Amino acid sequence: MKISLYATLAAVALATPSFAGDAAVGEKTFGKCKSCHMIVAPDGTEIVKGGKVGPNLYGVVGRAAASVEGFKYGDGIMKAAENGLVWDEALIAEYVVDPTKFIDTHGGEGKSKMTFKLAKGGEDVAAYLASVAQ
Repeated sequence: MKISLYATLAAVALATPSFAGDAAVGEKTFGKCKSCHMIVAPDGTEIVKGGKVGPNLYGVVGRAAASVEGFKYGDGIMKAAENGLVWDEALIAEYVVDPTKFIDTHGGEGKSKMTFKLAKGGEDVAAYLASVAQ
């Protein structure tokens, strides 16, 4: 009986996607992102004052890709958006490692306008972005 219970728990654990980002660490790591991205709430509250080269990242988790009104996105991410891409923490963490490869893998075509690559800490940044819009 114990073996069956352990086997069942292990199967459930392996079948359930987990995401282990640390929002506190991600807040610090986001310092690398703010030269291009801001985080501004819909009411105008500046959570992170940053650049305007990239879109506002407030509420990005759960948002359709390429959907910030007024922002001019590149063709690759627009194509991925047309194919139904919706950001979640895991996808954000994957995107920041190699944006162009991500676009090619997720229904887009061509280069990303985002040239920066975050070699490590993407999970933490994604967890931070998820935490600021709650």
